[in-house]
Amino acid sequence: MSTERVVGIGAGAAGFDPLYERGGTGSGSELATTDMVLNIGPQHPATHGVLRLRLTLDGERIVGCEPIVGYMHRGAEKLFEVRDYRQIIVLANRHDWLSAFSNELGVVLAVERMMGLEVPVRAVWLRTLLAELNRVLNHLMFLGSYPLELGAITPVFYAFRERETLQAVMEELSGGRMHYMFNRVGGLKEDLPYGWLGRAAAASAAVRKRLPDVEDLVMGNEIFRARTVGVGRLTPELVAQHGVSGPIARASGVDADLRRDEPYLAYDELQRDGVLRVITRTDGDCFSRFWVLLEQVKVSLDLIDACLDKLSSMPAGPVNVRLPKILKVPEGHTYAWTENPLGINGYYLVSRGDKTPWRLKLRSASFNNISALPALLPGTVIPDMIAILGSMFFVVGDIDK
Repeated sequence: MSTERVVGIGAGAAGFDPLYERGGTGSGSELATTDMVLNIGPQHPATHGVLRLRLTLDGERIVGCEPIVGYMHRGAEKLFEVRDYRQIIVLANRHDWLSAFSNELGVVLAVERMMGLEVPVRAVWLRTLLAELNRVLNHLMFLGSYPLELGAITPVFYAFRERETLQAVMEELSGGRMHYMFNRVGGLKEDLPYGWLGRAAAASAAVRKRLPDVEDLVMGNEIFRARTVGVGRLTPELVAQHGVSGPIARASGVDADLRRDEPYLAYDELQRDGVLRVITRTDGDCFSRFWVLLEQVKVSLDLIDACLDKLSSMPAGPVNVRLPKILKVPEGHTYAWTENPLGINGYYLVSRGDKTPWRLKLRSASFNNISALPALLPGTVIPDMIAILGSMFFVVGDIDK
């Protein structure tokens, strides 16, 4: 009859026979052991948010993992149903607080599709530019915080230096540092401040010039490579089974990107011009996921520069469509999805012709990405769990909604 012990983080596993190797692979592996259940979180540095992992351990080796979510759940989908189509934008941009502009974008694209609205060309290119700026901001956060979780404190200062450079131009444009509230149904809130395109181009050039500092600091570090190369391999089969998307899926060799495969905004033209490239790697380990994230920053900087060149040569014009004071969406339903920084975000909108959605179902990237952990963690040891969890690049609010 087997028993199990439940402990919190910090409890030791002392008292094993000296011959017993961790994980039960040594000459003492025939000794009877008791499985221990270890709770990581919900408040713990290894989870970078209120996520709880219920781990079943054999010694130091993980034999089972149960992610327990919902600690940040605030019922965003139900809140959508009692707010009009202008008000829901303020809710939609907050579940992934590192990708606010991209979150807003999916909602307004769904509404515009239902209403048959054609957004001004200038607004289309501005949306593309801001979406890629937001993507770089998102990725820089993880490029700095992931090495921090493995014990390297210096990279986060370099990453935040680049984030502040880009945050300055985003804040000047929208007035917000994280929750921009700049998208509107039919376009954008307002046009650019005078000289903003030049300042945005200077910020992009500064980040591009200094990005090798982060790359050299991390990618060649032997401790970082020892902690990540070959660790936490995610197979394409697991990617498909759990609906994993974004840079995590592409690091496992899944060549999928909605910007190329189902183009929206100006990505079709950027692809034809050869600016949009999809970065993939086949190893599927922690190192590959970090590498893909870093390379995607370089692609996004290319896209940003291309959008800035296009907007600089474009004559002045409107950035939105005039709409009635009370906005009602025709009866029907649609599904819009976007390639958000963390993966695919989907918005299923159902309207009954009212000024509020009857249903707005949100498919967030982080929820599916984290769902692969029960299949990914068994067989690994606790220190590797921290490396694997951090490489899944999730935001807890994006899981819980």
